[in-house]
Amino acid sequence: MSTESSKRSQKSEVRSQNKRTAAIFYITDNGFKLAQEIRKLYPDARVFKFKADAVSKSWGENNALIFLMASGIVVRTIAPLIKDKKTDPAVVVLDEKGRYAVSLLSGHLGGANGLAKEIAAFLKGEAVITTASDVQGKVSLDLWAKDNDLYIEDFEKLKKLSSKIVNGKKIKVWPDHTIKVPDEFITVDSAKGAELIISHKLVKSNALFLRPKTLITGIGCNRGTSAAEIENTIKKVLLKEKLSFHSIRNLATIDIKKDEKGLTGFAGENKLDIKFFSKEELNSAVSTFDLARSKTVEAATGAMAVAEPAALLSAGSDKLLVPKQKIGNVTVAVAIRKSEVRSQKSEKQNPSLVTRHPSLFIVGTGPGNIEHITPSAQEAIRRSDVIVGYGTYLDLVPELIKGKEVVSTGMTKEVDRCRKAVELALQGKTVAVISGGDPGIYAMAGLVFEMIRAEEQKSKRAKETPPCSSPCQGEDRRGQTSALLRFGTSALSVEVIPGISALNACAARLGAPLMHDFASISLSDRLTPWEVIEKRLEAAAAADFVIALYNPKSKGRQEHINRAQEIILKHRSPDTPVGIVKGAMRENEEIVITDLKNMLSHDIDMQTTVIIGNSKTFVWNNRIITPRGYEKKIQ
Repeated sequence: MSTESSKRSQKSEVRSQNKRTAAIFYITDNGFKLAQEIRKLYPDARVFKFKADAVSKSWGENNALIFLMASGIVVRTIAPLIKDKKTDPAVVVLDEKGRYAVSLLSGHLGGANGLAKEIAAFLKGEAVITTASDVQGKVSLDLWAKDNDLYIEDFEKLKKLSSKIVNGKKIKVWPDHTIKVPDEFITVDSAKGAELIISHKLVKSNALFLRPKTLITGIGCNRGTSAAEIENTIKKVLLKEKLSFHSIRNLATIDIKKDEKGLTGFAGENKLDIKFFSKEELNSAVSTFDLARSKTVEAATGAMAVAEPAALLSAGSDKLLVPKQKIGNVTVAVAIRKSEVRSQKSEKQNPSLVTRHPSLFIVGTGPGNIEHITPSAQEAIRRSDVIVGYGTYLDLVPELIKGKEVVSTGMTKEVDRCRKAVELALQGKTVAVISGGDPGIYAMAGLVFEMIRAEEQKSKRAKETPPCSSPCQGEDRRGQTSALLRFGTSALSVEVIPGISALNACAARLGAPLMHDFASISLSDRLTPWEVIEKRLEAAAAADFVIALYNPKSKGRQEHINRAQEIILKHRSPDTPVGIVKGAMRENEEIVITDLKNMLSHDIDMQTTVIIGNSKTFVWNNRIITPRGYEKKIQ
């Protein structure tokens, strides 16, 4: 396996811990029909005819098992397989009509309760949940820990505290970590007397410890260093500094270590991601933070230092928690994520209100139907606390956003949506910004990054500007720095989840019009001057690109599509094939195959994408095909 393939494999393994993999079992024909319906919600799920040995095999391969049959059959089959709530998969049982979805096993940690609710919402049935905390509307301690990425050290102690909560009692917690605690907790000022401690520090206490993933471990190592030596060194350093190994969020090092088997092996065994940095990035950090330099390291790697600058860069911090320590072949340095550092002032004002690591997903939902939304996009939405998006797109995914906080705005309020999404994420919530199609194509991804970049630039300017008595730039009317600047946007984790674009969906409906080079052009001049759009139309037409037109016509822009046709007709034959697709892959879908001369005689609006062929494009069996150049090979 190549170095790059190995890296992708490790990342996939780490991410798969949170990704739902499901197996669906049925007995009768009605059960099979229901299984196929559920697969629209979970496209990657595998469907099996019920057999005990198939269940046994799936038990170790999937983290969710869905049974469409009597619960008695399921109980007798899975009884010998049940081992531990930490590792057992979620088990949900449904009747063949899909009226009831019963959470049978691993309701909290395994996610069966959430799974049952999702399926019931999708099938318009009812979820049956029997766990006491859910029934009574109280916080589930194990699920709360999982949702907040907290490692549970002792499940026996967790059971006792969970029992107290269910019985209406509150537990004393010391949150030495940025997190908002639920109403069932009473916050105390120190570890002494606490029943629950949320901290990356090793302190003496009989309390239950929940370990937040706050520590970034910078690593430097000689070639050929074993995974065992790396692990032993890290543990030795952390123990000496009274820090928990379970609080490591990720490792950080130089990019030439991507193929270091000992390092990647250690990371894989402990499900830790590795952040890699170039020598230029590391050297810049050494200068910026005035870190110690090593001639030996520089001679070997080209970087003046590795462990310390890598830890700081990955943490988004300017201060080390543990300066580098070299033991044998391994050098270790530790930093704490910038978003986890609390000011003493805010802690005293409100010790229970602090923020977990901010996360923001920018999600593409494709054409809109659940079966065309990628599993990764569905998973990101499910993991999010808040969903932000344009109302029309949100209306297409009601089963995925049910029960979540939703922020919906109108069509021209993209900036407001993005700003709200970033602010909510920096308050500690996991936020999904929803875009139809693909978020990076005429959608929200670029705007989010532009906004974050702009706010970081403001933040830098604010730091360089002397204090003033009246509210300065970057402050609100009350004279308090805005949330974006106060928290520091470099602490924000942003991930773009791709989706099926309108261009892909329409092309699939038309046949294969995009088999050769093509250009995508939006006819909306709301953000781009019409003169620029005309130049692009002229250039694309002259270069014989297949042309996909987005936003072709609106009530206020009747003439733009007419002008586009005029420009393209100067370079194309009037009988050039044209595909007009409205509402691709939705219930109101309309497909028209026509030609360039007659395209304007058909209904075109903002929900339409127009694909205009090149000089070689042809129509065959009511399909538009643009040849790639394989003609000689297939003759």
